[in-house]
Amino acid sequence: GHEQLLTMMEERMMDVEQKLRLVKRLLQDKVHQLKEQLSKNTKADAMVKDLYVENAQLLKALEVTEQRQKTAERKNYLLEEKIANLNRIVKNLASPSFSP
Repeated sequence: GHEQLLTMMEERMMDVEQKLRLVKRLLQDKVHQLKEQLSKNTKADAMVKDLYVENAQLLKALEVTEQRQKTAERKNYLLEEKIANLNRIVKNLASPSFSP
């Protein structure tokens, strides 16, 4: 009975050791997966930061471009007014010379 009990205990111990090795392998795989995911997340975080900076630069460039467009539109309006005034002056100057 003692030998049989010892054999059963050894078998149970080997079974437990095998299960522990399996759990250890599964945990190692999970650790590896998590490390890969952390690496991917770190890269993605860096990309998001780069995109944030690039977006800020593009917004500033857009703001500057819009300001330049407004300035150009104002100058264009003033030039059109000057042209209209000059046309009026030329018309007024030309009018008396054609009068009888």
